[in-house]
Amino acid sequence: MSEHEHAETTATTDESTSEQLVELAKRRGYFFQSSGAYGGVGGFYTFGPQGASLKGNVEDAWRDRFAVAEGNMEIDAPTIMPEPVFEASGHLDGFDDMLIECPECETSSRADHLVEDNTEYEDAESLPIPEVEEIIAEYELACPECGAGLADVAVENFNLMFATNIGPGDSDPGYLRPETAQGIFVEFPRLKEYARNQLPFGVTQIGRAYRNEISPRRSIIRTREFTQAELEYFVDPEEDEPDLESVADVEVTLYPASEQNKDDGDEIETTIGDAVEEGVISSPWVAYFLGVAKPWYESVGVDMDRFRFRQHLSGERAHYASDCWDAEGEIDGNWIELAGFAYRGDYDLSKHAEHSGDRFTVFKQYDEPKTVERATVDPDMSYLGPEFGGAAQDVVEELESLAGRDRTAFEGDTVAIDLDGETHELPVEKTGFSVDEETIAGEHIVPHVVEPSFGVDRLVYTVLHHAYREDEVDGEERTYLDLEPEVAPTFVGVFPLQNDAELEAQANEVVADLRAEGLSVTYDDSGNIGRRYRRQDEVGTPFCVTVDYETVEDEETTVTVRERDTTDQKRLPVEGLAETLAEIREGDLEFDEL
Repeated sequence: MSEHEHAETTATTDESTSEQLVELAKRRGYFFQSSGAYGGVGGFYTFGPQGASLKGNVEDAWRDRFAVAEGNMEIDAPTIMPEPVFEASGHLDGFDDMLIECPECETSSRADHLVEDNTEYEDAESLPIPEVEEIIAEYELACPECGAGLADVAVENFNLMFATNIGPGDSDPGYLRPETAQGIFVEFPRLKEYARNQLPFGVTQIGRAYRNEISPRRSIIRTREFTQAELEYFVDPEEDEPDLESVADVEVTLYPASEQNKDDGDEIETTIGDAVEEGVISSPWVAYFLGVAKPWYESVGVDMDRFRFRQHLSGERAHYASDCWDAEGEIDGNWIELAGFAYRGDYDLSKHAEHSGDRFTVFKQYDEPKTVERATVDPDMSYLGPEFGGAAQDVVEELESLAGRDRTAFEGDTVAIDLDGETHELPVEKTGFSVDEETIAGEHIVPHVVEPSFGVDRLVYTVLHHAYREDEVDGEERTYLDLEPEVAPTFVGVFPLQNDAELEAQANEVVADLRAEGLSVTYDDSGNIGRRYRRQDEVGTPFCVTVDYETVEDEETTVTVRERDTTDQKRLPVEGLAETLAEIREGDLEFDEL
């Protein structure tokens, strides 16, 4: 390839891009369906050498921004957890999708997806099951596999968790985690100690999660095993406030619920500061993390012209969330959820405290000790025992609870309590009720949780899709990936111009220097130089270095450095080349400045 390549480039955004991308991903080692030798299995994908590297780079970029830069901890919890964890979290009872099964071919489909794909309804997931059944009947929707009508078929809830057993014999039931969050929540009593019991603090985790999707589809966008990057940020709801000033000027595209509910509703362009001030985003903490996330998404290669934040409608919010916004990327005309930003309140910690008996609180120290009145009971057990038998301890607990919430109930001669649906009158003198003054230094509070939860696989697909380009170089068609240097699987390709021992030796020295600088490098001496450029363009390698005869013959040792997008080439000295390319990768130097 000459040093005078000329590229005319346009982004490819038509509906065929996904098909072309999936084909490229398989051919070039980004991702492909798992267990192909056995016919493949739906919803499971293997990331090849390029894909694993890209995915790892995206994870590292997320870790740098949301763990390191924010000063948060990171943990790595097991992917299998015992059943009581998910009883407490609500996943056993409330983690369902709408299942409809064809009576003819027995194909299972997600009923809300059928509605969204074949009607004008865009958010069928938020609708109740009876309404979804009515829509299926009204539009006479059919099985996507065999075409049989589904008008009279019942839609049922299907729990998405994978069940397993822990241990042999009479083993304990367990589940593969459907989100990484629970691994953080159940360890809160210990994690708060690592944070020195000081709020606010955050805990991050990057790891696998599992959901037994009814109908996995669109390659790695909807799978049964996937990677999440989650941050659980614990705050004092009465005192802790985010640094909104640092993100106030971040410009965002928002699609709030109020606009979605209008017939002519539309996205709004605003800033994080204005959105909070005008009440579009009600939670300052959610707003803060939206402001952090937007520039981060741009830095890893998401096209900001195809990116927005959409607020959940009331019917689609998870059981734990009081408010939630999704980061969404547009792919082939469809908006794909990339992350959720939820205000979970104290739901998770309170539920785990209730079910485990452990303490999921943080002690909040007062600036000065306070004197407070405490209502207590010290019941006469010689009276309660004969009167209530085995239920005497239940009576004590009811009295303690009543004293804490309504001391006026003890002002008469008797006090009434409810026990197993029956009301019992007890003499107040037998309860040992008293009100005493006590000096306290603080109180135990249940922190609230703010959760930014990122889907890594979907983000990888979106980055690839938004980076896909087709152009012509010197009259030849070219496909390349316009990947950001920070996340590209390989940063530099190094080629000897020809199969020549001297050129190859010099090229290998360049490879060693670049790798010593921490750059990801590939060496390629197969085929003509133009084909080698094309191979690296197609996998998104930002730069190629060619060692030619000028390199070994001239007094100053120089090489040709070629930039992927423009195909521009520059002659640079080998001395200092590694440092120069490292500066470009870090964003401290531009290629056209050389």
